[in-house]
Amino acid sequence: MSPNAKGALFALVAFGVFATHDVIVKSLGGTYSAFQIVFFSVLLGFPFVTVMLMRDATHGTLRPVHPWWMLVRTLSAVVTGASAFYAFAHLPLTQVYAILFATPLMITVLAIPILGERVRMRRWMAVIVGLIGVLIVLRPGDADLGLGHLAALMGAIGGSLSSIIVRKIGQEERSVVLLLYPMMGNFLVMGCLMPFYYVPMAPLDFAAVGAIALLAYIAMMFQIFAYRSGEAVVVAPMQYSQIIWASIYGYFLFNERLDTATVVGAGVIIASGLYILMRESSADTSQNTPVLRTRSRLGAAGGLRVGTVIRREDKARAKRDEEAQS
Repeated sequence: MSPNAKGALFALVAFGVFATHDVIVKSLGGTYSAFQIVFFSVLLGFPFVTVMLMRDATHGTLRPVHPWWMLVRTLSAVVTGASAFYAFAHLPLTQVYAILFATPLMITVLAIPILGERVRMRRWMAVIVGLIGVLIVLRPGDADLGLGHLAALMGAIGGSLSSIIVRKIGQEERSVVLLLYPMMGNFLVMGCLMPFYYVPMAPLDFAAVGAIALLAYIAMMFQIFAYRSGEAVVVAPMQYSQIIWASIYGYFLFNERLDTATVVGAGVIIASGLYILMRESSADTSQNTPVLRTRSRLGAAGGLRVGTVIRREDKARAKRDEEAQS
């Protein structure tokens, strides 16, 4: 099996696991608030992050080099986690994925002021077409738009902003800082909301929240394997396989039916996202390749970030090579 084929296979497994993660979120969302689910999934995700960070041998403190950018990233991570969980609980799975698939479009736009990226006419046209696809999914005027749709949009925007900030400061910040601050932010903000939203959890439901944290960790590991095996331009498009899982899970578990507008809109959004990925992979088209460098998947509130872990491993490997040569 070629490296790219292996990377694509690992990515398909990762996003299949993430889809199962989202099914559990949706199931619990009928009984518990998104804030409570995020709070306990983050709490139960701390052991996984701790195990990962025990391997971090880089020197330094937990003070961020860029405190204001880290504050914005932390706030955007809090918004993303709660918004995505709320959207999964209140919208059909396919609609949530279709809206979240607009993330590459928003990353392309945000990369202009934050990274100084130059976006030329072709990529601008892809962004505009993709946003038209979002409007097709939302169907303003023909469908009742609620908080679930707003939450999905906020999740996509917050996730895009968080990813761009990591792209900007990731080379200078320690991985432990990039991982812990958003996670702690989610924990503290959601913890403050618990007196208003907490509902006693049955043991089986608490175990399901633990499964959310575990599945996020497993999916992240498969994503790391994917990006270590294949090229980003091959691995990244595998995220769109989630729409297939959403259709299957939605039909059999939640009695959801695909409607024409969601299918057409999702197709337009995916096509525009794929075009942006292909343009960024071309030589002299993008200086920063912000979409290709965005490896983490939206909707997992446990603080686990694929790109951060890969970056940490790259730095550790470079340091070992430097020490071996000296």
